[in-house]
Amino acid sequence: MSKKLVFATHNRHKLSELQMLLPESIQLVSLDDIGCVSDIPETSDTLEGNAEQKARYVSNTFQVPCFADDTGLLIDALGGEPGVRSARYAGEGKNAEDNMSLVLQRMEGKTNRSARFITSICFMDGADKYFFEGRVEGEILVEKSGNQGFGYDPIFRPNGFVKSFAEMSMEEKNNISHRARAVAELVRFLTEKWVIS
Repeated sequence: MSKKLVFATHNRHKLSELQMLLPESIQLVSLDDIGCVSDIPETSDTLEGNAEQKARYVSNTFQVPCFADDTGLLIDALGGEPGVRSARYAGEGKNAEDNMSLVLQRMEGKTNRSARFITSICFMDGADKYFFEGRVEGEILVEKSGNQGFGYDPIFRPNGFVKSFAEMSMEEKNNISHRARAVAELVRFLTEKWVIS
């Protein structure tokens, strides 16, 4: 008997990526699946705060166990930008191509290309609230490379690898990604503390 868990996202890429990381006893459902069409506000100045905002909204509105994530790309040479504004870096349209172009433009001529992805997850079940974090260090490439993944994947290469995230299969990326690491913490918690059988 599988147990349903809402992932507060409309993004099917993220949904399928995370479903691969979860045990079969957990069925992941999206905001679309529960009929949530609201544009949930993300007004916090931290990744953790945004994740909590989304999880709290869904948990309170639909009375379901839910988790939400927020991910940021933090680039040292840009003072930590785009950070919490990663999805909207080039504007409210959340256009990945525009976001990447703006990063590459602002990184022109910079020798320090170190960066990291950080994912913060907030899980809520009723009044209970828990946080999990994953991060991966890497660098910003001088041009896009690869067409897998989504977001900033084509311009980010994790340390110790010759491929960008966008040149990796989903399985390869899931072995090392920031989201995978945060989800691994979540899964460990769900397995040990949350009844999933």
